[in-house]
Amino acid sequence: MLKIWGRKSSINVQKVLWAAAELGIAFENPQVGGPFGKTDTPEYSKMNPNRLVPAIDDNGFVMWESSAIVRYLANVYGKGKMAPADAKQLAVADQWTDWSMTTVYPELIPGLFAQLIRVPAKDRNPADLAAKAKRAGERLTMLDAHLDGRSFIAGQELTFADVIVGSLMYRYFTMPIERPMLPHVEAWYARLAERKPYQDNVMLEWESMKVPGA
Repeated sequence: MLKIWGRKSSINVQKVLWAAAELGIAFENPQVGGPFGKTDTPEYSKMNPNRLVPAIDDNGFVMWESSAIVRYLANVYGKGKMAPADAKQLAVADQWTDWSMTTVYPELIPGLFAQLIRVPAKDRNPADLAAKAKRAGERLTMLDAHLDGRSFIAGQELTFADVIVGSLMYRYFTMPIERPMLPHVEAWYARLAERKPYQDNVMLEWESMKVPGA
């Protein structure tokens, strides 16, 4: 059976759990990382020398790096569906996946989200938060233009790109920040939010992650 190590509150774990659930793969999810610890044990370090989450063991095949894991699961268990069979569609999915991790993720997660949960409100820099929110919105206008006429990132069916990029959207749309009008992104997010695997694995409350005073 597939094992996915990592705490459910981690956005990088959530994308892997969502992918596995979307693909109908039975899995176990041992809770490690964050308040659960255990990432610095010899056993876990052997699986993931970065000592981060997630890591997986798929019947003896061990790997780490969340986006690579999602691609692997899509290719092994969803070839022709979550992993497009068409080379051009596959390239589009890869393109937007890489874009999200280099262009959007840094603004949203270590930039905005980390400040909102790890920094007491009295110690935050409102101007910095506003600037990061503005940059994130500007970057997402690129995706908004791309989604015009498309139900999902690579076309009309959900692919691994939607899982990897879409895992960021719940936090983006629930953080108390200013957002530009993004009609196509909002419609796409609404489609994701209708999917039970997304609801079960990504749309999880995060208020309890805040430090005192945040």
